[in-house]
Amino acid sequence: MKPAKFEYHAPASIEEALVILGRYDGEARVLAGGQSLVPMMNFRLATPKAIVDLNPIAGLSYIEEDDEVVRIGSMTRQRRLEFEPLVGAKLPLLHEGLRWIGHLPTRSRGTIGGSIAHADPSAEIPMVLQALEGEVVARGPQGERRIPVGDLFHAALTTSLAPLEIITEVRFPAMPAQAVYAVEEFARRNGDFAVAAVAVVVVRDGDRCTKARLATAGVGPTSIRLRDAEAVLEQKGLTEDAITEAADKAAAQVDPVSDLNGSAEYRRHLTGVLTSRAIAKAIAPRA
Repeated sequence: MKPAKFEYHAPASIEEALVILGRYDGEARVLAGGQSLVPMMNFRLATPKAIVDLNPIAGLSYIEEDDEVVRIGSMTRQRRLEFEPLVGAKLPLLHEGLRWIGHLPTRSRGTIGGSIAHADPSAEIPMVLQALEGEVVARGPQGERRIPVGDLFHAALTTSLAPLEIITEVRFPAMPAQAVYAVEEFARRNGDFAVAAVAVVVVRDGDRCTKARLATAGVGPTSIRLRDAEAVLEQKGLTEDAITEAADKAAAQVDPVSDLNGSAEYRRHLTGVLTSRAIAKAIAPRA
């Protein structure tokens, strides 16, 4: 299929992009990598009056560290993040999560900001953003603001971004050097959207857990923090019984959706299984 007719704009700056968006009164869409928007337009699930292409704007693709915070330009390609030493050293959970995203062509065009703004509940990057307690920087007509991940995702494909706001940067606190991590995901085929996924970050002291952060993808309308499971690990440690209880808490906390890929109960079961596997994988000795 082909998209409905639309006007195309290629602004040279964020300021110009915001002016163009303002002309269309919410009827324009921003194009980043296009890996989600273009298929939706081809199937006419999205019919914007105009496309505002961010690709010509210089300065939106970078990876920098500033006082133990990794700052990533919103137009940074996912494939670049896969090979960036700073990401591997400071954000190994993000590096691990990127490996689960689609296929090589998807990651070669897809951007970190585009994935977050699209807010697909099955996407890995929003899940990692949750687990690492990151934030985004958005710019709009009223200026710039920082949005913590806890305030960002409202529902499937829906964020707290205003219609005329554009994500310009994604910020992740650097993971502690002693942190261990893992991502476990189930999909119908390699590269398909996640039916369920869980990301885990644990800071351990022997069998004690001084900090645990767990998040989901694919289970409900948005990625969420599995706070009940986190509390079990932080209070009871990393014993086999504690991991089992944390997995049960994770399954109980989620509010799964049902679709052609799986029922709500199936996703609830997967959440528990993947939580247990991810914790065990995270704390296992690494080669």
